[in-house]
Amino acid sequence: MAAAQGASSSPKSGFAFPGMSGVLLVATAVLMLVNLYLIFLVAPTDAVLGEVQRIFYFHVPIAIVSFVAFFVVFVASIGYLVTRKSRWDSVAHAAAEVGVVFVSLALLTGIVWARPVWGVWWTWEPRLTTTLILWLIYVAYLMLRSYVPNKSQGALYAAGLGIIGFVDVPIVYYSVQWWRSIHPSAVVGPLADSGALEPIMQAVLFYSQAVFLLLFLYLLLERMRLRNAEDRLSALRFVSRMRR
Repeated sequence: MAAAQGASSSPKSGFAFPGMSGVLLVATAVLMLVNLYLIFLVAPTDAVLGEVQRIFYFHVPIAIVSFVAFFVVFVASIGYLVTRKSRWDSVAHAAAEVGVVFVSLALLTGIVWARPVWGVWWTWEPRLTTTLILWLIYVAYLMLRSYVPNKSQGALYAAGLGIIGFVDVPIVYYSVQWWRSIHPSAVVGPLADSGALEPIMQAVLFYSQAVFLLLFLYLLLERMRLRNAEDRLSALRFVSRMRR
């Protein structure tokens, strides 16, 4: 009975922000509609690439959000190893799941963009290859968590992989500079040349980036809330088995 009582009160492994999630959902939906308007009706058509260049306003923000997600995994994994508090593990797990979604979309939008520009769907150039490796690392992270039978042991192993795996993020970012590549060089950030983008293009890109970051925050909070519900359900099942 003592074990059952302990299990019934145990899981509060993450954070729950139901009110904030609702506000974020509405705000993100409205801002995303504005974003689509800016991308397709305000941003000028690229003189060289034409209309296909508009995928740039999705591809770049999505790729950057995936980096942010894996940075959250990195920080939360360190937090878990230092404190062994389950809330850090909950953040890392949720961020990894959302990050895999975004890096998958980054690969897909990159492939769609590459076909009309490079003439092929895929080529083993440095940026694409290192991004694929990044995708494989965090898919392995999620598989590790799924297949390790002991939950605390799985969290420990995943924290180690979450920290080591983040090494590939700066490799992806600097790959265009470090190796010969047909991938375009950076147009924003510390590696970008001054005036690489027209002001209106840059403004639309920054706005799109902000909207996708907001979407990431919403998805992260929702996934953490779902994990809380899963933990409570597991505890109730454990109590039910103990009472039989």
